[in-house]
Amino acid sequence: MAEQLKLDNVAVNVVADNTVKPLLSGIDLTLAPGDYVAVLGTNGAGKSTMFNAITGDIEVASGTITLAGHNITHEKPEKRARLIARVFQDPKMGTAPRMSVAENLLLASRRGQRLTLASRGLKAQMAHFEQLAAQTGNGLEKALDRPTESLSGGQRQALSLLMATLKRPELLLLDEHTAALDPKTSASIMSVTDKLVTQEHLTCMMITHHLEDALKYGNRLIVLSQGRIIKDFNAEQKAALTRADLLDYFG
Repeated sequence: MAEQLKLDNVAVNVVADNTVKPLLSGIDLTLAPGDYVAVLGTNGAGKSTMFNAITGDIEVASGTITLAGHNITHEKPEKRARLIARVFQDPKMGTAPRMSVAENLLLASRRGQRLTLASRGLKAQMAHFEQLAAQTGNGLEKALDRPTESLSGGQRQALSLLMATLKRPELLLLDEHTAALDPKTSASIMSVTDKLVTQEHLTCMMITHHLEDALKYGNRLIVLSQGRIIKDFNAEQKAALTRADLLDYFG
């Protein structure tokens, strides 16, 4: 199997009161290109810690992390950001509030490039940005000239998704990205998410507490508990799961 992401025996520790406490213990995980993985677990199970280890926001105590053939275990978060895109729970994160929607998209289109004093070229991109924004189905294409801080939570999260996927990342991390939204908006954002991930064949990991979304979306499902992956369901196994099956892991 081709490997897009590989975590090999990854461990993360924290020191509290002169005692070493493991947050992740021996995480082994391999994703093939295009894998779309739902990530479940109770609070404190290690889900966000695993994401932070992948992005470099937390240092691993042991093990290796390989992405698209590159060992990124000890790379700085800024360097990894050229390969990894992440959408957070808070719609306010990941966008520049006082910049317009179009300006945010322009920034995202230049991720990983050296910034220069050259003309922004915003006008030349407007038609393309309008087409992109129209995919969200929430009127974002009509708000390209508006400051991002004036958008609704759903529009802002849709913008975050567009920005994260505009320059195809090697890995897309969705960190409970619908948790702060009402049910109707959450369903809309999940529809946009599924469209972007599947059409672009992106490799994606999605933390969620919505069991229905975990069952409906993606081709794999993993469950974390106490810093370990305790279940890894493939597409066939996942299709046979029910909500009641998943509730057993939250007892």
